[in-house]
This record gives sequence, C-alpha cells and structure tokens, in this order.
Amino acid sequence: MKKILSVLMVFLSALSFSQITNISDGESINLRIHYGFLNAGTANLTAKKTAYRGVPHLYVKGTGQTTGAVRAFFKVDDHYESYINMNTELPSFYVRNVKEGSYRQHLETTFNHDNNTLVLTDKKTPANGSKVLKSVRGVQDMLSCFYYLRSKSSAELKVGTVINMNVWIDDEMFPFQLKVIGTENLKTKFGTINCLKIIPSVKSGRVFKEKEGVTMWVSNDANHLPMLLKAELAVGSLKASIDGYSNVKYPLKFKK
Repeated sequence: MKKILSVLMVFLSALSFSQITNISDGESINLRIHYGFLNAGTANLTAKKTAYRGVPHLYVKGTGQTTGAVRAFFKVDDHYESYINMNTELPSFYVRNVKEGSYRQHLETTFNHDNNTLVLTDKKTPANGSKVLKSVRGVQDMLSCFYYLRSKSSAELKVGTVINMNVWIDDEMFPFQLKVIGTENLKTKFGTINCLKIIPSVKSGRVFKEKEGVTMWVSNDANHLPMLLKAELAVGSLKASIDGYSNVKYPLKFKK
C-alpha cells in the first residue's frame, strides 16, 4: 500500500507536447487498494482548473491512505499535489508529503523547463534549505504524468506503441518505458468496459519483484481512466481497482 501512488503515477507518461483538453473541472477518481487478500486502503485523484503565476494550470491532488485492519498496524497518509501547465502539459510545481508508518517526507519541487533545472526544497528539514538540480527535457512528476498520458489520442496509444519517459520521484529522475500490448474487456463494479492493456518496464529489486511485474488497464476511450493495476511487489502483490468517479468529461461505456 505504501507505494501505491508511486506505482500508479509513474507508469502514465509520454514525451510529446499538446494540450490538456479532456479533463473536466472538478473531476474525481477513487481507487480501492488490495494487498494480497486484504482490503488495504483507498486512493483519490482530483483535478480543477486554476492559475499558477498568472498562467492557466490544472491543479491535481492525489491522496492515499490505509484503512481498516491494515491501518491498525501500518498507518499511511500520503498527499501529493501538482500544478500542470495547460498548454505544455509540463509540471510547474510539485509536492510530495507522505507519512508511512514511522517514515516521513515532505518535498517541494519547482520546475524550470526553459533551462532544464529544478529547485528541490526539503520542508521536513528546513535546515537543509533548497538546492538547484539539473533536469531533462519534458520531465514529469508522479501526478502530472498521469494526466499527460490521458491527453494522448487513440493513434498515440494504439496497440504496439512504446512510450519512453522521465519521471521525477522523491529526489531522483527515473527513466521508464510503457508498452501498449493489447485491448481487453475488463469486468469492474460498474460493468464491463473495453480497456488498453499496458505493461511498464520498471527497475526491479527496489519495489517490484520483476522488471515487468506491473500490468495496468485504462479505458479505451478519450478519458483513459485507470480501471485496474496489478503489481507483483518485492514482498507480496498489490491491486488497485476503480471504485468511483465523477465529473468525467466523456461518458464511460460500461456494459452490464
């Protein structure tokens, strides 16, 4: 559970430029998280349109927490924020504030895409101050990459597509690759829906059991909503499935 937002967000990015036009103001997505046979927690993603430094942005917030019996012995309260430029689809400001058991981290990142640098500030330990780091062209954060993928057209996400990306996680840059391997009719609590099946290539040993130990399904329509994610972790397995949604721009075509 403690890595669910990391797992979910990292695998949803691409390296091209367009505009975010398919996200409704006030959209909300809820996911139910299972760790093995346990109902382990929930995650929520919300989006609203705003202005950041006078420029139109999409403000997105992600939260994740353990629930029930799992919370009794391992408490997780993760909070993420990202301000994404509506025209470039690139993040301007990113917050990762997590509480996972005894572990705490609160980092803020300001991106400068003009000269490929970023400013990292440790809010948990203010004495550490801020530092300027080198970045790469088109870098995404763990939230912005999700909405970056969703703006892609059907042609850009057709079966056989391979997408490369660079995602800023914590205080490191990670290269990832997505492979769209097919389509599948997926059963959900709302009915059956046609989905794109995507396999990300990940670095094994730290979180995941294998290099390609993650599979995810997103709706095969203009929304590209996450429907299901399965991950074989270094210890155990994790599943996140859609549990609720509201203010989605395009109707979802579920079949009973």
